[in-house]
Amino acid sequence: MSGANEGTAGSVQTRPRWRLSIQSRLLVMLLAVGIVSAGVVGTIGYVSGQESLRDAIVDKLTAARELRTGEVSALVGEIQREASLATDNSSAREASVALNAGWDALAGATLSPAQNSALEGFYRDEFLPKLEKQTGERYADRAFVPDSAAGAYLQYWYTRQNAGSPASLTLTDPGDGSAYSAAHAAAQGYFANLVETVGYQDVLVMDLDANVVFSAYNTPALGTNLDDGPFRDSKLADGFRSAMTTNSIDTVVTTDMETWAPSAGAATMWVVSPIGDAGGITGAMALQVPVSWINDVTTGYGQWQAQGLGDTGEIYLAGTDGLMRSNSRQLIEDPGTYAQSVIDNGTTAADADRIVAVGDSAILQNVDQEPVRRALAGQSGTMTSSQYIGGESITAYGPANIEGLDWVVVARMETSEAFAPITDFTRTLLLSTLGLVLAISVLSLLLSQAFTGPIRRLAVAVRRIAGGDYSVRVAAGGSDEMGELSRDFNEMAAGLQIKQDLIDRQRAENDRLLRTLMPDSLAARYREGEQTIAEQHEDVAVVYAELLGFDDFSRALDGQQETLALNELMRGFDEAAERAGVESVRTLRGGYLASCGLTVPRVDNARRAVDFALGMRAHVQRFNERTGAALDLRAGVDTGAVTSGLVARASLAYDLWGDAVDLASRVRRAADAGGVYVSDAVHDRVHGLWEFTEVGTVDASGHTSTVWRIDA
Repeated sequence: MSGANEGTAGSVQTRPRWRLSIQSRLLVMLLAVGIVSAGVVGTIGYVSGQESLRDAIVDKLTAARELRTGEVSALVGEIQREASLATDNSSAREASVALNAGWDALAGATLSPAQNSALEGFYRDEFLPKLEKQTGERYADRAFVPDSAAGAYLQYWYTRQNAGSPASLTLTDPGDGSAYSAAHAAAQGYFANLVETVGYQDVLVMDLDANVVFSAYNTPALGTNLDDGPFRDSKLADGFRSAMTTNSIDTVVTTDMETWAPSAGAATMWVVSPIGDAGGITGAMALQVPVSWINDVTTGYGQWQAQGLGDTGEIYLAGTDGLMRSNSRQLIEDPGTYAQSVIDNGTTAADADRIVAVGDSAILQNVDQEPVRRALAGQSGTMTSSQYIGGESITAYGPANIEGLDWVVVARMETSEAFAPITDFTRTLLLSTLGLVLAISVLSLLLSQAFTGPIRRLAVAVRRIAGGDYSVRVAAGGSDEMGELSRDFNEMAAGLQIKQDLIDRQRAENDRLLRTLMPDSLAARYREGEQTIAEQHEDVAVVYAELLGFDDFSRALDGQQETLALNELMRGFDEAAERAGVESVRTLRGGYLASCGLTVPRVDNARRAVDFALGMRAHVQRFNERTGAALDLRAGVDTGAVTSGLVARASLAYDLWGDAVDLASRVRRAADAGGVYVSDAVHDRVHGLWEFTEVGTVDASGHTSTVWRIDA
């Protein structure tokens, strides 16, 4: 059959590879038209779509920048209006007049050496260590002690005791009996209420000579002079001078941010407005504005994603010095990553550590980059540039246009995120184009196959028949010549399949019979034509078992009953062999020959062989309990070299012989009673697993071997 198949396969003619069929030509033409069309449409869509998406991204950032600009401007305007209202009332005017008078009354006040020492100790031991740790700068012990007698007096009685603490707002009179303390007690309620209800960090009141005559929190600014004192170069001093120069009670001056030592070096900004009435100006009030108010607006209260800024977008303010005027998003969300990012992009490690320690990048983080420089030059627009934390961002920049503040606003988002929609669009367009090309290809293939499909299917079927696949059939739906040819082919294939099925079944039956006679390895060699097959095995455990009493038991049975009983016993033996990993070699009516380690080498073959022999005897005992028989099993177990192979030519048989087989047979006959008997070789391997009794000796290849019975 094989030769016939080969002849058929050899007669099949194949088309030369270089000749292009009609189907292939049609397919190429359809594909060319479709792919070119898809490419043109895809290119146009890509260009227009990319431009639209890029414009949308830029518009979103620009809108966010403009929105935040308006919100910051509105916030500053609201603070300025509050400052104007806070100074344009009788409470503020009366407090200013009384505090000025109290200050003047302290012109001759003096502190004792002990009081001076206590004031210096406050700065040296309490205030300055905290300030120096926060700012990284060093200060003299008397750096913030006023030169004036009145200033030093107020700092001793007010600042030294509770500077900056909430208790300062409730301190009205320290009990010194001065006119100033009486004025302070009268004014504290108004200014403390302003701090508590609105949330200012502090409220300062200055007289016409720039003396700070009041601090709601009694900070080290109290008693200093803004013209010649320690804060003469501060933004607060500049704002005070600007406000007083106008000589108008309607003036409101907003200062840029600065680090404010009395607030432990924290960033702050001031709104200053004169105090007075139509009769004249008596001083000025400065509201210390928390930078957190600015941060809340620029960060959208931390809701970046909800406000369309995604995972990397942020909006920040910057001043003319190129430093931030608001907090960094990355600093808020991940301070550790922030520090490393800014260090990698030019910020010193000391500055980065200070920013992280403060928890705010305002007036500390340098952002002097192209978008900020353009905005400071009065320009508005968008661009792609590097950023202070590294990477590339798309930015929308422009002036903040806030009265009194030369700030700019920058909205940015990393390009990887900002242009993600473009990337997604490109990927979608590419996949769509590929899908269209695939659809065109499939459609072209289907159309081309409509012409040559029947003949091609029949040709494929013929090649499959030639290759030995007789189950192939072709559709014969038509009534034309092609349909008739298909039906004739199917009848031929069916006839060939029936013949092949008969051959396959006969071969399977032959293989099954061979496997019952010998191991698969020998069966394979026998099928390949070998006649004399023998294999030597060095370490094999052999079980030679004999069924005792079956002849007496079977006399009372007819032939069928005897066969059923014998089959039950042998099935049990086979199952025990399978559980123990033992191979059955030969089964006789009254005996059973098995081996372990013959086909599959096993290091514990002796133990498995004994387990199997004990399992056989246990099966016989269960058989006795069920049937009332008095059968027993006598088994001999040895281990050693054996030979396996095929014997006889007329009636083929697989057998096992050798010293181990011979000794196993002798061992089982060493005693008349049933049981499992082992040789010295087996006993040496398994003596720790069972109890043994010596029952005799047998001759074994020129020496004597002790026979042991297992007591189990």
